Amino acid sequence: MDITPMELLIFTLASFRLTRLIVFDKITEFLRKPFLEEVEEKDENGEIEVFLVVKDGKLRGFLGELLSCYWCTGVWSAVFLYLLYYFYASLAAPVLLILAVAGLAAIIESLVQKLIN
Repeated sequence: MDITPMELLIFTLASFRLTRLIVFDKITEFLRKPFLEEVEEKDENGEIEVFLVVKDGKLRGFLGELLSCYWCTGVWSAVFLYLLYYFYASLAAPVLLILAVAGLAAIIESLVQKLIN
């Protein structure tokens, strides 16, 4: 396997962004909804905390565990992106680049927010 440092960086950032998109972002909540249930509870300060609970069932339970685990989803995101690139490089290249740029932008935004607050 011969991969350049730039390709590794692009794959890393793209996998990071795709994983966050699947596991955390509101726009993909429809993907998680059949497998995870949101449960709200009040803490001792009266603030509402939201917990994700995996739904019952073998397949739904498995996919719920997968979608609630950032590390697990990250592995499968990386596999998906690599296979997409391996078999369909011309289709995958713009997708990888867009996800990588969005991933780097998200990291920069997080750092800026930490500096401001």
